[in-house]
Amino acid sequence: MKIGICGLGLIGGSMAKAYRRGGCEVYGYDLSEAVQAKALEEKVILGTLDEESVPSCDLVLLCVYPRAAAEYLLRIAPYLHPEAIVVDCCGTKRWICKAGFAIARQYGFTFFGGHPMAGTQYSGLAYSRENLFDGAPMVIVPPANVSQERMDRLRELLGPVGFGSLSVTTAENHDKIIAFTSQLAHVVSNAYVKSPNAQVHRGFSAGSYKDLTRVAWLNEEMWAELFMEDRDNLFDEVEGIIHSLMEYRDALMVGDRERLVELLREGRLAKERVDRETEDEE
Repeated sequence: MKIGICGLGLIGGSMAKAYRRGGCEVYGYDLSEAVQAKALEEKVILGTLDEESVPSCDLVLLCVYPRAAAEYLLRIAPYLHPEAIVVDCCGTKRWICKAGFAIARQYGFTFFGGHPMAGTQYSGLAYSRENLFDGAPMVIVPPANVSQERMDRLRELLGPVGFGSLSVTTAENHDKIIAFTSQLAHVVSNAYVKSPNAQVHRGFSAGSYKDLTRVAWLNEEMWAELFMEDRDNLFDEVEGIIHSLMEYRDALMVGDRERLVELLREGRLAKERVDRETEDEE
């Protein structure tokens, strides 16, 4: 199995290490010459993903920002084998899938949208690891009328990464759900840590503070692009949480303990329902 990876940061680097763990040939490309050289030196990749290596790749993963992913795909498209599969690993799906599906139709290969649901608050090749995706979900957005043979081939090609599950959905549904499960969490965490008390919290914080602030440590350029790509869905989620926070604020402002108890109970019950549904699915 020969794998090509564009972008050798946390996600791309971890993909490369997972495939190397599985005995695959891995070729990579990174815009940073220093990162490219480091990946070659540490044998994260066997060689450079270029016009010579692309034609023999079974799978190419695009592990960069959405706009950069589309630009790179357009560049390598003429060299891809017709049986090759290309999967993007971007955090939003509507824009990149629209671009990727169109390029794939034009050049005759297969493109899938993809989103590996794992990561850390850190970025870069230095933080990548071969087991990052072990047991993690992978979300797939297939092209229209995709054959079962192509779906089976994709599952085979993703096998060495170690995903725990593959979920199939539409680009629209992915972006709607991810605005809540990922993007809103980053916005809330980032806003929360701006409190002046964040600078003097030492000795007064435990697990709840760490849990809520972990993803405040983010790559602002990447997340800003993802937020803007999904701004309609994220706007709705931000509006929703502002409305909820105002209910708590109003109860505190007038000293309405019963209303505060009611709001807290609603949140606890909502969490219990979510946890029960998750346990039932497992």
